[in-house]
Amino acid sequence: MISKFLSKLKSIFLKSAVSPETPLKKEKKAAKSVKTKTKTKSVNSKKNIETLTTLPGVGAKSAKALYEAGFKTTKAVIAADEKDLLAVSGVGINLIKKLKKLK
Repeated sequence: MISKFLSKLKSIFLKSAVSPETPLKKEKKAAKSVKTKTKTKSVNSKKNIETLTTLPGVGAKSAKALYEAGFKTTKAVIAADEKDLLAVSGVGINLIKKLKKLK
């Protein structure tokens, strides 16, 4: 019986001690929303990389390299200068010839 009474007292005191921790709960919620945003960014980047693979001669590796080099869309790749594309690893002259045909 005494132990029940003590546990109730502890719970009462802990509840009052928990109230200052509510800003931590808000921080946790904010951290969750940040995680959600990064997930959406990674999903968007995956979609963009997949769309780059629709270009003739562009595989998964070269699409990822193009995306990381700053070419986010197929239009950006097609409109890019040959020198800029050659600077990307995995992009060669044959790929540039195929992309020229698209212009």
